[in-house]
Amino acid sequence: MAGVLAMILAGGEGTRLQPLTVTRSKPAVPFGGSYRLVDFALNNFVNADILRIYVLTQFKSQSLYLHMKKGWNLSSITDHFIDPIPAQMRMGKRWYDGTADAIYQNLRFIELADPEHVCIFGSDHIYKMDVRQLIDFHKEKKAALTVAALRVPLEEAKAFGVIEVDTDGRIIGFEEKPENPKHIPGDPDHALASMGNYIFESDTLCRELREDAHKADSSHDFGKDIIPSLYPREAVYAYDFSTNKIPGEKSQAYWRDVGTIDAYWQAHMDLVSDNPPFSLYNRKWPLHTFYPPLPPANMIDTDQAKVDVTNSLISAGCYIQGSRITRSILGFHCTSDSGSQIHESVLLGNVKVGENCSIRRAIIDKNVEIAPGTVIGENPELDRERFTVSEGGIVVIPKGARVGY
Repeated sequence: MAGVLAMILAGGEGTRLQPLTVTRSKPAVPFGGSYRLVDFALNNFVNADILRIYVLTQFKSQSLYLHMKKGWNLSSITDHFIDPIPAQMRMGKRWYDGTADAIYQNLRFIELADPEHVCIFGSDHIYKMDVRQLIDFHKEKKAALTVAALRVPLEEAKAFGVIEVDTDGRIIGFEEKPENPKHIPGDPDHALASMGNYIFESDTLCRELREDAHKADSSHDFGKDIIPSLYPREAVYAYDFSTNKIPGEKSQAYWRDVGTIDAYWQAHMDLVSDNPPFSLYNRKWPLHTFYPPLPPANMIDTDQAKVDVTNSLISAGCYIQGSRITRSILGFHCTSDSGSQIHESVLLGNVKVGENCSIRRAIIDKNVEIAPGTVIGENPELDRERFTVSEGGIVVIPKGARVGY
């Protein structure tokens, strides 16, 4: 799509997702068996034929960099690129101070690309968006900035930027993470929240970032500083995400913030529900990622037990022997031996489950070995002594652990 540059903010630490983010950034956290969180933002742009993309990294970026190098390379023959950009401290010896500062420190890339519009998206939410429809709305309104927005329950709105709009969709009020969020007129149970996805006119963006960078009292954040400063002066609009239609899908817009262990687990359970609200199988909206060279999943009955797999996603390279797996997601190259049961759990990859294990409501990171006869998720007190357990009771086993040995 000509005249459009995409910049994806992918530097988040993801402290609320620990221990999954001890060795990787939040956008690099695996999801859905085959993907990384960053893949969903990337696919939204690629499927919209927007192929000039910078991915701004910062903390613990090595696994994210390797994933993109293996799975998201584009030919250099054309003007298309998907490039990870590490924090380079171009403006001084400091990390990014906020979302706006991250873009400001990389203004040179915008100047070199010389786009008409700049899309700035986050990288750690699960959703599909046809960005072309957002751009069309932005152009139709002749906006300086368009903010993608969705309705959220009023009690959850404290975690978002809350938007007020007039009848035409123009923003007339914006408050970042308010203590007392304002509800949508006529709908006391919901607020209109920013998704953290923006389209700027390039000239407007560069001007506002330069001005903000010299404000000593600014936190250099789009939600806290740029948007509140801009909307009273220029045409700033909210785009209703619920109106975005994905080819090949009839379900209403799905968007999940997976910033906590419980939300991350629940988003996986959405994938294996009876009527999944988020599809991985829409051929008109393919979800690209890096697929390692692995054979198809193999499921074998044993003399002791038969394989029983229901409402589950089993990735390539998995080898299942005589196990019962229900409402679970197994990433690449997992094995489960005879007599084991895995229920409502997420195995991120290369997990070895021994014989006669019982695993319930757990998230198991990569390269974990679980000894035969191990029980996880049935005794909360014992689990808390050994592992991280979320508020919702989800047991999390860190990368590389050897459990029960």
